[in-house]
This record gives sequence, structure tokens and C-alpha cells, in this order.
Amino acid sequence: MVGCLVKAPCGREGAGRSPVDRGKQGTKRSVLVDRTGIPVGCVIAGANRHDSPLLRPTRETLSRFGFKLPETICVHLDAGYDSKTTRALLAELGCQGHIATKGVLAPVQNTARWVVERTNSWHNRGFRRLAICTERRIRVIEAFIALANAIIIVRRLIR
Repeated sequence: MVGCLVKAPCGREGAGRSPVDRGKQGTKRSVLVDRTGIPVGCVIAGANRHDSPLLRPTRETLSRFGFKLPETICVHLDAGYDSKTTRALLAELGCQGHIATKGVLAPVQNTARWVVERTNSWHNRGFRRLAICTERRIRVIEAFIALANAIIIVRRLIR
């Protein structure tokens, strides 16, 4: 799971002041993928939200499938999730967490998080509507993300 910040010049419901873009409006997508990069779930929030409160709603997107999940789920998280609260939440959810340590630089290629970063790149490069979000309602943004996810899955199946 990784959060991805995008510009949202017209955003209302799902937008907030972006901390990395001089306070302009932006949205954050917290994306959950499987080990091959297939998007499984996504949660939309304002860009001013921290990553760790989005962990529970993003993990709960798995419950919509209705089948039994594996007993242990391995979650690779970036340094934004490095806290005691996040570790306690992972234990409560039954997930095994690999969290990057704050202050320690690690190249993305050496971690398993590159799979999520690649999926975020597919979202932003392949679908202009997701790279600069001009929609005002979260339901519309979620519909575009669902369409993009369907296209990504079909492309992966064809390969």
C-alpha cells in the first residue's frame, strides 16, 4: 500500500491542501495491489491526510470479494507508516508488515514496494483523468479508478 498524490484543481469532496505542491488542491490515492501489481483496492482522500489513517479502509477493500483470505497477508509499507499505532493496527488486522524505517534511505528497487509504485505509474501515465483530477465528487473519481483498474487487469491478462 502506498499513497499517491495528484493535482485536483477543481476538487471539492476528495481534495485537500497538498503539502508538496505549495498548498494547491490535491487528492491522495491509497492503492492496494497483489504481488504482481494487479490493483485490488483503492481509497481516495484529501492530499493533506496522513498515510497511516488510510491503512484500515484500504485493507478493508479486500472484504468486498467475499472469499476467504489467507491467514497471513504480507504488507510492504513506506516510512510514512513507521509508528507504533500502525504496527498495532497491522497486528489487529492479522497482517505481517514490512515497514521502511524513517531516516534510512533505501532504493525502491531493493524493496517489494516497487510493484505498488509501478501500479501508481500505470494509473498516472495511462489515464490522464487520474493524473490531474478535475472531478468534484468522490464517486466519480472512484468510477474512473475502477475503469482504469479494469483496463490494467485486461492488459495484464493479455500479456
